[in-house]
Amino acid sequence: MAVKEPLPTLTVGGVSIAPGSRQIVDVPVAPMYTHDDLSISAQVVRGRRAGPTLFISAAIHGDEINGVEVIRRVLQHRSLGKLRGTLIAIPIVNVYGFLNHTRYLPDGRDLNRSFPGSPKGSLTGRVAHTFLREIVSKCTHGIDLHTGARHRSNFPQIRADLDDAEALAMTEAFGVPLAIDAKIRDGSLRECAGDNGIPVILYEAGEALRFEEVYIRAGVKGVINVMRRIGMLPASRSRRAVAAPIVSDQTSWIRSPESGILRVFVPLGEKVVKDQVIAMVADPLGTDETPVHAPFSGVVIGRTNLPLVYEGDALFHIASFDNARTAERAIGDFHGLHNDSLGEGDYADSGVI
Repeated sequence: MAVKEPLPTLTVGGVSIAPGSRQIVDVPVAPMYTHDDLSISAQVVRGRRAGPTLFISAAIHGDEINGVEVIRRVLQHRSLGKLRGTLIAIPIVNVYGFLNHTRYLPDGRDLNRSFPGSPKGSLTGRVAHTFLREIVSKCTHGIDLHTGARHRSNFPQIRADLDDAEALAMTEAFGVPLAIDAKIRDGSLRECAGDNGIPVILYEAGEALRFEEVYIRAGVKGVINVMRRIGMLPASRSRRAVAAPIVSDQTSWIRSPESGILRVFVPLGEKVVKDQVIAMVADPLGTDETPVHAPFSGVVIGRTNLPLVYEGDALFHIASFDNARTAERAIGDFHGLHNDSLGEGDYADSGVI
């Protein structure tokens, strides 16, 4: 009879975490000029049986906070008692930006354009290097949680390199209606993790500095769905199948033709047709109005929430789909599911709200 090999101990930030245990680890980053040390806090949850190692991260852009609440709820999910492998949850990667309600770090750089970073570089480069070395490099999969920018909302969507079979499987499992086959951006976490053979998907939903309940629920359910898909959790008892998302590989921002007061006619997730008037930009004195037309048919996946615009400001992000009507139906099903009370499916088992 073969003897089972014991699972190895995992070390994160110099702290050893044994199988079957849960521990909060503070990973040192860089000293501040106030003589304090700054740390990235992670909660490591290990199962007693072998399995994948997944990181879930939020607030890489410090003002994108919806994912912080998604991670908090995932960490309270009852199903983690049946975990195989290891979950590493990092709710606040960019601690500096989070404290100051800003996207960037104090040196003015974007953390998600600074990977792989450097141990001797700028503050942003050091944070990127530490996060990659202490967290990402020890994982087999990743989910990175984002929102739109300040005064800008994104409809729930997954962005991933869908040519990667494992990233595609994670995207299909997540359970949001739309997916963007997104090009890899230089210096991004997705690029750096992918170069190291670690598939990462990005969940975009909501607006900076806001908690949006429906999008949080969808994020929690999506993370749990992915954990089931990659073998970290048992299959769901729910009979409701997760519908594969409708995929787009072409998106475009529509910009304001004039400066003025914006009146928007279409909500997030709305299907639009080519040449449809989707907004008006008006002179505040009421002497002139300029229509904003959809340049092609598709679905609104992002839009500004600010009614005061300058000429050239980004107003709408539209994704083109082969079958916009199918996408519209999928969006309707999504709203029906996540606007329901938490008494069904996974939420009946979660113990969280």
